[in-house]
Amino acid sequence: MTLDAHALSPTGADGRAVIVIPARYASQRYPGKPLVPLKGAKGAAKSLIQRSWEAAQGVSGVSDVYVATDDDRIAEHAAAFGAKVLITSEKARNGTERCAECLAVLEAEGAEAPELIVNLQGDAPLTPTWFVEELIAAMRADPRLPTATPGLRCDGASLSKLKADRRAGLVGGTTVVFDAGRRALYFSKEVTPYTVADYPDAEPTPVFHHVGLYAYRPWALAAYMAAPPCELEKLEGLEQLRFLFMGLEMRVVEVEARGRVFWELNNPVDVERVEAALAAAGLE
Repeated sequence: MTLDAHALSPTGADGRAVIVIPARYASQRYPGKPLVPLKGAKGAAKSLIQRSWEAAQGVSGVSDVYVATDDDRIAEHAAAFGAKVLITSEKARNGTERCAECLAVLEAEGAEAPELIVNLQGDAPLTPTWFVEELIAAMRADPRLPTATPGLRCDGASLSKLKADRRAGLVGGTTVVFDAGRRALYFSKEVTPYTVADYPDAEPTPVFHHVGLYAYRPWALAAYMAAPPCELEKLEGLEQLRFLFMGLEMRVVEVEARGRVFWELNNPVDVERVEAALAAAGLE
C-alpha cells in the first residue's frame, strides 16, 4: 500500500499542538511499568508516568498534555497528580493507535481539533524539552510532512550500552538509519548499522539512537489506522514501521543531548540507569 502524501495532506499553517502520553498496564516485557516508582535526585519517588508527564509540562508551544490509557489504575493515578486523562479502548495495539483514538475522544468531548499530535512515550521521562520543541518546529516548517521523530547520535558510551543489552538478550533501545534527506529508511531493535569497531566513550559514532517520540498530522494517523499492521512491524515490535511500509515519510530530526543522558525504561534493569540519570540531571 503506497500513499500519496501530497494528495492526502492539507495545506496551510499549523495551529494547536497537543502532547499525548500513551500508557498501558499490560506490557509484555514489563507489566505495570507506568506505575513503577523512580527516585529523583533527592530520593523522592514518583511513578514513571508522572515523571513523563512532568517532562511534558516543560515543553513550550503546546496547548495541552494528556495521559491516554485503557487502565483504571493508571487513569486514577494520573488524575491524582493533576493530569488530563483520555480513556481509550483496549483494542489499541500500540501508542500510535492510542493517539489516533484520542482524536475521536477529543472530538466527542467537543475539544478543539489539534493540528499536530505529539506522542511522548510514557517510558521516556528523560526526554529533554528541546527534543519535543525541535520536532514540532520541523513539522511546522514543512506543512506537508506527515510524521517526524528524533534521532540522537550515539557516543561510544551509549553505543556500548546498546551492544551490551543485545549480548545479554535484552531488548533495549531502538536504532534508526535514514537517507540524505533524513527520511527514515528503517528502525530496528538490533544495533544498526553494524559496526565492528569500539569507540571511546565521548567519541561520536555512526549509530543513531531512536528517541521514542513522534509528531503526526491527523490525516497521517487516519491513514495509519486504515492500514493493517505490516510484517516488519510485527517482527520488530516497532509501530513506526507501518508508516514506512505504507510509503509515508517519517522525517528524522537530529537532536543533541547537550550533556543530558537519554535512556528509556524498557526493562527492570533500566530503573537503576534512569534513576542515575535523574540524579545526574538534578531532577527531583
